[in-house]
Amino acid sequence: MSDLNDFRVLVTGASRGIGAAIARDLAAHGARVAGMATRIENLEATGRAVEEAGGDFLPLAGDVADPATATAAVAAMQEAWGGVDGLVANAGVTRDGLLLRMGEDDWETVVRTNLGGAFHLLKAVTRPMMKQRAGRVVLMGSVVALIGNPGQANYCAAKAGLHGLARSAALELGGRGITVNVVAPGFVETDMTSELPEEARQAMLAKIALGRGARPEDLCGPVRFLLGPDGGYVTGQVLVVDGGLSLG
Repeated sequence: MSDLNDFRVLVTGASRGIGAAIARDLAAHGARVAGMATRIENLEATGRAVEEAGGDFLPLAGDVADPATATAAVAAMQEAWGGVDGLVANAGVTRDGLLLRMGEDDWETVVRTNLGGAFHLLKAVTRPMMKQRAGRVVLMGSVVALIGNPGQANYCAAKAGLHGLARSAALELGGRGITVNVVAPGFVETDMTSELPEEARQAMLAKIALGRGARPEDLCGPVRFLLGPDGGYVTGQVLVVDGGLSLG
């Protein structure tokens, strides 16, 4: 099945977890994938997986918190493939801590990366997408933006900011054929969440209606839907993919 044949998409945070799974899945459905990570060598496994799936892979390195990274990534895609059709802004960090103990650096790092990074990437892809009058953008949010989470005031605030960013951009860009949406995962079994204390992990799992955490692959279908032809009339929305965690 090649419903994204020759679709040129940038996926950030592509070296592991959700980003790596999305890169592999999009390649398997015909896309050309530009994968970004902080270091180029971290993308070797993803690059092999994309090529094994039959896709073209363009490895890119940079810090998404730096506006120059987004500009350079789009320029590289234009040079290699002549343009950019899609963006999956997935890269993110955590610096957890209770509000009263949270340092300024912990706040700034998370907001600058998770919200600022998405803004820089969205801004960078907007110009080429407007010229071709078509484009698809998916910002990777989190269900905690809707329900909150103790010890993650910075993370929750940054992810909630993506909702406003997506809705405003959807209104601005819809007339040029560009859609902008958020996918909000719940608890996902990744390297990041494996570092949680077992007690906290079990408490989170107990709240999930489906009785298990998500696998990175569980996010691939929703993201591909929003990027693909069937998602063309969906914009400015937050698609919650949390196994029922937010139901309470």
